[in-house]
Amino acid sequence: MRLLIALLLPWLTFFTIGRPFAGIFCLILQLTLIGWLPATIWAVYALSQFKTDQKIRKALAARD
Repeated sequence: MRLLIALLLPWLTFFTIGRPFAGIFCLILQLTLIGWLPATIWAVYALSQFKTDQKIRKALAARD
């Protein structure tokens, strides 16, 4: 679901993963027609990093 949000409303993705300042900056970037594509790419990349961080935290918690 978040991937769909990242493609349609990139700025909203940052709010769902707990990065509101990046979300505001992404919204400003997205408001320009040229900035839509970089904002979408950035949101998808940030989402993948977020998922990786969650997996690492889960693996470290299971190890303890």
